[in-house]
Amino acid sequence: MSIFKNQSELIFNFEESLEEPKISKFGFREYDARWLYPEEINKKGLELFGYGLGKFILEKKGDNASIVIGHDYRSYSKEVKYHVAKGLISSGVNIIDIGLSLSPMVYFAQHHLNTDSLAMITASHNENGWTGIKCGIEKSLTFGPDDIKSIKELINKNQSPEIKMIGNYTFKNNLRDEYLAYLASSIKIDRALKVVIACGNGTAGAFAPEVVSRIGCEVIELHCDLDFSFPNYNPNPEDMTMLQDLSNTVKKNGADLGLAFDGDGDRLGIVDNLGEEIFSDKIGLMLAEDLSETYSDSKFVIDVKSTGLYFKSKILEKNNCSIDMWKTGHSHMKRRVKEIKALCGFEKSGHFFINEPLGLGFDDGLKSAILLLEYLNKSYPKKLSELKEAIPITFQSPTMAPFCKDNEKYEVVELVTDKIKEIKNNKSEIANQKIQSVSTINGVRFQLENGSWGLIRASSNKPSLVVVIESFISAEEVKSIFNDINNILEKTGKVGDYDQKLTY
Repeated sequence: MSIFKNQSELIFNFEESLEEPKISKFGFREYDARWLYPEEINKKGLELFGYGLGKFILEKKGDNASIVIGHDYRSYSKEVKYHVAKGLISSGVNIIDIGLSLSPMVYFAQHHLNTDSLAMITASHNENGWTGIKCGIEKSLTFGPDDIKSIKELINKNQSPEIKMIGNYTFKNNLRDEYLAYLASSIKIDRALKVVIACGNGTAGAFAPEVVSRIGCEVIELHCDLDFSFPNYNPNPEDMTMLQDLSNTVKKNGADLGLAFDGDGDRLGIVDNLGEEIFSDKIGLMLAEDLSETYSDSKFVIDVKSTGLYFKSKILEKNNCSIDMWKTGHSHMKRRVKEIKALCGFEKSGHFFINEPLGLGFDDGLKSAILLLEYLNKSYPKKLSELKEAIPITFQSPTMAPFCKDNEKYEVVELVTDKIKEIKNNKSEIANQKIQSVSTINGVRFQLENGSWGLIRASSNKPSLVVVIESFISAEEVKSIFNDINNILEKTGKVGDYDQKLTY
């Protein structure tokens, strides 16, 4: 694509700037960093972050440590990368810049180029105005809370570093070809599959249609041209606006399925041949059951937002597979998959973590799509809607995110957790059911006596909470659970409007 042919290396100017660094402490999230740019972080603040990140890498990896760095297609991402790179070079780290990238392409590059660390400039699915940096040292893993805290402390100790060329800088412009070759080499589809690819004008549009076409599918593109203004909707495969557009296009074209990708290509959303959304946690269950037939005795990790059907699966039980429920968040999930040597991890948001021997362990929306297409290929002549019928029906809410300030959201979750425990201890009810159990592994997830459940947790990357509900009974029960949760939240006086309403 011409957009990649026109890429060029960064030319650094190290003349002294009179700008004072600005870097909001709330931008340091659980496992990455995200700010409104330039309101919460300015150019000098980005250099300061890069310097602190570089010093952290050098502490862990020693002199001459290397880092691979890429950026997404937002209008300001290359500018953000330039200033982060200036800070990195000033710390003494050696940079390999691979240009316009998806997050999984940067993860792949760390393996492929054998670098000591990585940094991806992206705000993922956040709205325009946001920027962010996903970083890591261990291959296939991104930083956890302790790492982010250490970088923040290094930055606080080095408020005025000298910005000058100490490390080396190299630009590598053909990594995209090597990444796509890696993806396409794993499978060839011999079933005539017509696939709608939706990218919301985000960076995945420069990658996903080509790789799905390469493996033998007919591709219909939906908003795959790159446009950093996101003229149609934000590229978020959990957003019902994007999924409804995908559904309409699948039905209009008689496609076999629709695949939606987020802004940096590490998440996947799915619509079947009837135009009906299948939440990613249920796609994960379908894939886990299929994989268990070949890989018995395997472990699968799911996040706290995922369907309770995993624990009821007769197929997983028959094949002696175990389910581990863990914290939501790509960094937490990747680490857990590696720690317990799971075959795969599945997160309701659409992050799929495909471990050896099937993948390299990190979250990759394109690799996840290929795994799903392979599943469909060998399931001929069944359609995705027919395969879905093997999964028991439950009634799920979308992932809802009511506004809550960054400096208040964890306190609110504590208040809600105490209230849920009080309801359980007093044998009171939610949705006319007593609470059977409470999990606080990540926020608070309560299970009712009939198996239905609700979750309230703090968002890891935005000023909001996260609310998810699943009923094994009815859509009406989802509404009832939601109303009871919402009443608890409203009484805190610290929660605002939801990003999307309950669809039932």
